[in-house]
Amino acid sequence: MYEPIRTKSVHTPADHAGDFPHRTREEELDIQLAGHLAALLAVTDELGLGEAGDRIAGQVARLRGAPPARHARLSDAPAITLHRRAHALAGRALVVAASRADTVVAILSAERMDAHTAAVSAAAAADSPAAPPRLVGAL
Repeated sequence: MYEPIRTKSVHTPADHAGDFPHRTREEELDIQLAGHLAALLAVTDELGLGEAGDRIAGQVARLRGAPPARHARLSDAPAITLHRRAHALAGRALVVAASRADTVVAILSAERMDAHTAAVSAAAAADSPAAPPRLVGAL
């Protein structure tokens, strides 16, 4: 009534599990951190922040073993949107850097978060209309 299974089940353990390379947790974290920093570098370059971009590129090169490709593709996004995106990317890089105990990248990421927070605050303050002056004694 039933035909027997002629192939191995996908649930059967592989005979040669050691035949393919495995990455360590440290290698996986390095790859993840380099990816977050490369994304942060792209946004930083789009914002025109050369010195900060150079520092980030140095860390990407250290993690990957080769300098990153730097091409600022302009997305025509408002600066405040780019600063928010960069803040989020720096936060992700900070989390991974902390988990792998990379103090240099953690400090760099925290500095970039602070810089982008200040830029977002300044842009928001510039966009909002100033409160009308209140006269002393007025209701």
